[in-house]
Amino acid sequence: MSSETPSATSPLVGVLALQGAFEEHQHCLEAVGCRTVQVRTPAQLEGIDGIVFPGGESTAMGLIGSKDGMWDALKEFVAEGKPTWGTCAGMVLLADRCVGGSAVITNGQSLIGGMDVLVCRNYFGSQVSSFEMATPCPPGSQDTSDYPGVFIRAPAILNAGADLNVLGRVVATPSRAAAVVLDELEKKIAAGENVIMMGVVDALQRTGTNGQHIDYKKIIKPDESDSTNTDQEEKKESMTLEEQKRGIHLPGAADGTNAREVICAVRKANVLCTAFHPELTEDYRWHEYFFNMVRNSSKVMEEESSN
Repeated sequence: MSSETPSATSPLVGVLALQGAFEEHQHCLEAVGCRTVQVRTPAQLEGIDGIVFPGGESTAMGLIGSKDGMWDALKEFVAEGKPTWGTCAGMVLLADRCVGGSAVITNGQSLIGGMDVLVCRNYFGSQVSSFEMATPCPPGSQDTSDYPGVFIRAPAILNAGADLNVLGRVVATPSRAAAVVLDELEKKIAAGENVIMMGVVDALQRTGTNGQHIDYKKIIKPDESDSTNTDQEEKKESMTLEEQKRGIHLPGAADGTNAREVICAVRKANVLCTAFHPELTEDYRWHEYFFNMVRNSSKVMEEESSN
């Protein structure tokens, strides 16, 4: 796609550079006309018009960023309403609720929050399960063809608040580990728990003498085609007002496959999240979309300061 040279008056977008694909994001942002700067300390947040949380490893980012006041500074930045975009691991950081935690963090995934979503880490599988699939293009694109979504150990949004704008959905089967996490999560929801964070769930089953044979637990919804619709209606009717208020409802699993329709792109005001990696393609449409978010926000701030 064609690129533009940033001018001295172009919006300045910071890219969180604690870990991950921050240089790739810089390349894409600059290609659509943004000025960019790498952000590693709270002081470097001063003067930027927006920020991108890149794909990478959310566990590592959480461990690094929580030591020097960076997390508190980022929370304040997001709360101020400045344009913020989280991709893949960055989306996990912006979530208010997260399941599928890492074993290396004893107190759960360190989150910045700001987006009323429930995210499942590594929903699409491990590094070797990386793939590309067609996803919806961003709103307002002149080119309305499918966007090439690159998924690398990608999370999925299972549930989004009613005031969020869902920009994209895909149908995908959870990885074997994620399927076990979802099975445990469904049990907690059925028991009336309001799940904010869920730690490590053992996805392995051990058989044989002394458990020497190890394999993943298999979680596949049986084929219940004759009763599915009736069961879903009964479930809706029996849902309490408190359950509806909490809004924690998982996408249903397809009979025999466990595939679910999950959210891969969502926006609330000036906060944008995508489960995939736009920075790893030469298709700049999502970067153009965020660039317009930043530019429009900057215009509003200039108008408010001049009044």
